[in-house]
Amino acid sequence: MNKEKAAKQFIKLLDIVEKLRGPNGCPWDKEQTHESLLPYFLEEAYEVIESVDEKDWDTLKEELGDVMLHIALQGQISKEEGRFSVIDSLDNVNKKLINRHPHVFGDKKADASFEAKQNWESIKHKEKKRKSRLDGVPPTLPALTRSNRLQQKASYAGFDWDDINKVWEKLYEELDELKRAYALQDLNNMKEEIGDVLFSVVNLARHMELDSEGMLRKANAKFIKRFKKIESELAINGKDISEATLEEMDEIWEEIKHDDQ
Repeated sequence: MNKEKAAKQFIKLLDIVEKLRGPNGCPWDKEQTHESLLPYFLEEAYEVIESVDEKDWDTLKEELGDVMLHIALQGQISKEEGRFSVIDSLDNVNKKLINRHPHVFGDKKADASFEAKQNWESIKHKEKKRKSRLDGVPPTLPALTRSNRLQQKASYAGFDWDDINKVWEKLYEELDELKRAYALQDLNNMKEEIGDVLFSVVNLARHMELDSEGMLRKANAKFIKRFKKIESELAINGKDISEATLEEMDEIWEEIKHDDQ
C-alpha cells in the first residue's frame, strides 16, 4: 500500500469535513452533533456488515469510506469543542496496539491466536482498572453478539470447558428444562429457559469457532428469499399467499430447498 498517498487522501478528507463544518459550509453538516450522527454511523456499520456477508467488495470499498467520514466528523466536532482531535485518537490507538501486542512489539510469547487475545484482554483489564473481566461489553450490542463476547471474556479468564461434548450436554440439559417448563405452562420459567437455550447455542457455536450473529443473519436472509419465492410461485398460479394452504406452501418450500442444495 502506498502509505504516503493514503495519508494525503486522509488529510484531504479532514480538510473537506473542516470546510463542510466551517462558516461557509453545509447547513446540515454544521448542525450535526456527536449524538445526532450516531444513527447514521450505526447504519453505515450495518451496511459494512451487509457488504461483507454478500461478498460485495465494491460496496465494501464505498462503505468503509463512509465509516471514515463519520470518524472525521466526530473528530472535527470534538476539535471544535476543545476536547480532542483525530490526531489524539490516532495516537491513542497506535499506543494501544503496541502495548497490547507484547508478543509482537515486546518479548512476551503467544504461539496461538487464543493466547494473543488472552494477552490483550488481560492488559486491557489492567489498563481500564475494571472490577470484573466481563466489564466493557456494551449492553447495546445485539444480544447474540453480546452473549458471544461475554463468553469469550470469561474464556480468556479461564472459565470455559475444554471439551465440546460438555457444551452439547449443557444444551440438551437446557432443552429438557425448557420442555418441563412448557409442560407445566410456567410462562416465566419458559422465558428464562429459552434464554438459557439461546445462550447455550451461542456457546456451542463459539466452541465451533462460528459466529452465531452472522449465521442468524444468513438464516434470516435465507428465510426471506425462500418465503418470497413461495409468494412468487403462488402468484404465477394466480393465488395470493393468504389463500394458500399450509400443505401447498410446504410443498413449494421443499422444492425451493431442494433447488438450493
